[in-house]
Amino acid sequence: MAIATIMLVDDEIPFVEAMTKRLTRKNLEVETAFNGSEALEKLTACRMTEVVILDVKMPGMDGIETLQAIKQRVPLVEVIMLTGHATVESAIEGMKLGAFDYLMKPCDMDHLIAKVTEAAARKRQHEEKIINARIKEITNRYA
Repeated sequence: MAIATIMLVDDEIPFVEAMTKRLTRKNLEVETAFNGSEALEKLTACRMTEVVILDVKMPGMDGIETLQAIKQRVPLVEVIMLTGHATVESAIEGMKLGAFDYLMKPCDMDHLIAKVTEAAARKRQHEEKIINARIKEITNRYA
């Protein structure tokens, strides 16, 4: 069983291909997207993704815009921002908008895996709380 189901979103195809191989070897299930629009389509079509690793600098819809749209459409999905062009401003902006964390390229693979594992655990905890609240609501209705 995979540690987590993730989506890697980056416009640099060689980077996505190399990272997908490395992450798959680390027992992660990896979906890919090469821009923000493609990521949103895939996220709304298939609700299995737990964590998105999202590049900040992309043509068209950038990482910050994509993060905002993800949080609107699938708010429980955790997002780790990944960039080679980090600024303090974009990091703060991403965190304010709900990013789980903000990492610099190239990042240590073990550190990235640890962050993905933490983010997936947070998503699962939120889902469990929602399920428990619904169960309580239903049992209270019939008590």
